Order: sequence, then structure tokens, then C-alpha cells
Amino acid sequence: MTSDVIVDLAALGADFTRDPYPVYAGLRTRGPVHRIRMPEGAEAWLVVGYEAGRAALADDRLSKEWRNAAPDLGVKQVSSGPTMLSADAPDHTRLRKLVNRAFTARRVDGLAPRIQEMTDGFVDAMLAAPGRRADLVEALSFPLPITVICELIGVPALDQDTFRHWSNTSVSAPLLDDRLAAAKSVNEYLTRLLGDKRARPGDDLISALIHAADEDGGDRLSHEELLGMAWLLLVAGHETTVNLISNGMLALLSHPAQLASLRADFEGLIDNAVEEMLRYDGPVETPTYRFTKEPVEIGGTLIPGGGRLVLVALADADRDPARYAEPDRFDIRRDARGHVAFGHGIHYCLGAPLARLEARIAVRTLLERCPELALDIHPAALRWRTGMMMRGPERLPVRW
Repeated sequence: MTSDVIVDLAALGADFTRDPYPVYAGLRTRGPVHRIRMPEGAEAWLVVGYEAGRAALADDRLSKEWRNAAPDLGVKQVSSGPTMLSADAPDHTRLRKLVNRAFTARRVDGLAPRIQEMTDGFVDAMLAAPGRRADLVEALSFPLPITVICELIGVPALDQDTFRHWSNTSVSAPLLDDRLAAAKSVNEYLTRLLGDKRARPGDDLISALIHAADEDGGDRLSHEELLGMAWLLLVAGHETTVNLISNGMLALLSHPAQLASLRADFEGLIDNAVEEMLRYDGPVETPTYRFTKEPVEIGGTLIPGGGRLVLVALADADRDPARYAEPDRFDIRRDARGHVAFGHGIHYCLGAPLARLEARIAVRTLLERCPELALDIHPAALRWRTGMMMRGPERLPVRW
């Protein structure tokens, strides 16, 4: 059957933005698929629950390509150029293979000393602030990932603050016109950056991708594909890690017993703590859009074909009691494996190892350097980023 009832998430306002988990859980008790109106105003089909969500993430009847989107959806593509996140197989397979060739495990592992150096510098600056108070988002969660990814791909340091503003606006601004204007600025900047890297290649990821495109024979990245890849690496490469660090620190500082356990055994618990942060309050609430290529039945509900918009609630999948006991409890000792915070299937996040590395270094350094770190705001008073894609607080006041 299809559903004629539309759940208006837009009408829930700031309450839903602040804490969407009870809303998703309530929907899950009624079934795995619901017609919704997004806070942004467009209508979509929302998939909740772990098994249904995981299956939908790997269902090739749901396309990531915007050419398969119905023209009347009321949503528009914001990113520049074709990317792995907006491609289906076999195009996705080809693009991912080329990026994998440049974005190697060795390149990521080799970043650890530099990430530690950056983290120490940001924490030094934070601790030097007057009043023993700071906004952790401004002091560490934002600057660390943007600096890491900009160095990785070769964006000059002087441009990083400007790019951060564009990136944040393009994925989180409430108004579509603002998101599109920011995306246009990013597109123009990246076009110039690609030209500079062609003329003066360096030891960075963009230069490596250009090399793969220009000199590896028949399999090439076009200019538009390079533009899309640069966009994806810059935006997806730091936005998610910002929220991972912020949400993870909020969870730790809101759960004193868990924080004490981690402080007592960093070596044994830091890896698992990061996995539980990802499961409990991950950085991506719903991933980028999927569109029906044909009618798709999930849990007895038929989602029409013809390019209807489908969202998978990653946030709810990782809070499903059918998969995790007491899912609303933050427990850094639990087995959090199998979470879908980085997705599932062919679109599983390419940057997951880098995000984990940054989070481990940032959280451990912060807690070791700040033994009395505490929240300087009631969690209910936090303002959260708008929209259903990225989940994280706009500010996270702390004191020490």
C-alpha cells in the first residue's frame, strides 16, 4: 500500500532540530516508511529503523543521480560537478577507483603527526583565552578538520576561513538561494584552484587526482569530475568531522561516568568511544538524496517510482532497539560495531578512516590537556544546525 498521510516535520520547528530521536522512534513503532514534509519544505519518503535503513542504503533501485529526480520535488542539487555521492554504478565504481588511487591508507596514516601538531596548536590557543571559557566549535571542532582537509588537498591557508563560511552556508543555510549562492562561490574558487594545480602541481590530493586524470591513460577524470571531486573532498571532508567532534564531546561532557571511564583508560577505550559517539549522535542525520527509479516496497509500504525523494534516517537506524540494547544510553564500552553513521553499501564514506583519526586525536588531546573541562551551557539551550542532513550544535560553550 502507499501512504496518503504526510508527517509534517517542518511544523515541529526547533524541537525536532534539537532532538529528532523521539520523533523518529515514534514513527518507527508505526512502520519503516513514512511520507514526510522536511523542515526545508519539500516532501519525501523517510525510511526509519536499522534493517530497513541498511537495506535502503544498498538498494540499487534508489538512484543517487539527479537526472533521475522528479522535476517537481522542490529540491535542487547544490554541489559542483558529478561526484561519487551523485553517481550510480558503473560511473560510481570508476570515480571511486580513481580517488582510491590517490586517497590511500598510507596517505591518511601519514597525517597523524601533523593532525596532532595542529590539535596541540588549537588547544594551546584555546587555553590562552581569557576567562577559562571558549566555544569548542570555534576553538577546535571547526578549525581542525577544515585545516586538515585544506592541507590535504592543497588549499592555501589564507583561503581557509573564506572557504569554511561558503561550505557551512552551502550545506546548512535555511534558504535554498543562500545555499546555491555559496555553492557558486565554491565552484568559482575550485575552478581557479584546479588551474593553479595544473600549472604548479604539489604533494597534495588535488594534484594527485589531476595526475591520475591527465597521465593514467584511457581512464580519465574530466574537468567537471575533478571539480565535483574537489567539492566533495572539501565539503564532505570536513563538515562531518566537525560534528563528530562536537557531538562526541557533548555526549562525553553530559555523561560524567563515561567521561571518567575514558580518562582512566584512554589507550583501551578511545577507539571504542569514537564508535559509540558515531552511533549515539552521529554527524549525519540523513545522507544525501536518493530517487526512486521504479516503485519500491519496504515493510509493506509502496514508494512510487518516477524519481520520488527518499531519505534514510541514519540517526534512527543507530538508535533502533532491535539492533542495540538500550539504544538511547551512551556507553563507550558497548559493542557499537555495525553502525551506519558512515553509511553502508557502495556509498560508504571514503573518508571514514580520516574522520576517526581526527576524532581520536582531538578528543584525547582535549581531555588530557583540560582535566577539568565542563559544559558551560545547559544542553537544552544549545542551538543546532538546521536541515535534516548535518547534525551538530552551532556553538558548544565550555569552561575549565
